[in-house]
Amino acid sequence: MGSMFRSEEVALVQLFLPTAAAYTCVSRLGELGLVEFRDLNASVSAFQRRFVVDVRRCEELEKTFTFLQEEVRRAGLVLPPPEGRLPAPPPRDLLRIQEETERLAQELRDVRGNQQALRAQLHQLQLHAAVLRQGHEPQLAAAHTDGASERTPLLQAPGGPHQDLRVKASQPRG
Repeated sequence: MGSMFRSEEVALVQLFLPTAAAYTCVSRLGELGLVEFRDLNASVSAFQRRFVVDVRRCEELEKTFTFLQEEVRRAGLVLPPPEGRLPAPPPRDLLRIQEETERLAQELRDVRGNQQALRAQLHQLQLHAAVLRQGHEPQLAAAHTDGASERTPLLQAPGGPHQDLRVKASQPRG
């Protein structure tokens, strides 16, 4: 046991694992939380490594889970913390988990897009309703003040409604 000013004793070990057992062993060691990994292949580029596809899959899953967690928080819900440590899923379940979370995330994106479209439509409809209300208010006010009706023509001939109006046609300039 280390003191207050010193770290605990550690041991440097090197493990050689068969490929078939590597995932299970590494996930169990990771669940313990007592292991630090060193990269013994630092000279190999990231694209030439054996497990690049798996690491990218995990990064995509992390992004998806972060998005889902943010949406849950935005909805005002609180996720209870998991009880104890969660075991790493077996590789055969990892693909199913990835597909399911991506499906849920896409559904949430669609719902959010629909919600935004509906809010925009509601806003437009409220604007149209306000314009219609304002358009009818002056006519109602005029009907109450001077007794004019909606059927009264806006333009009447000076001599009355039955007077003939004559229009003088002008000659085209040529």
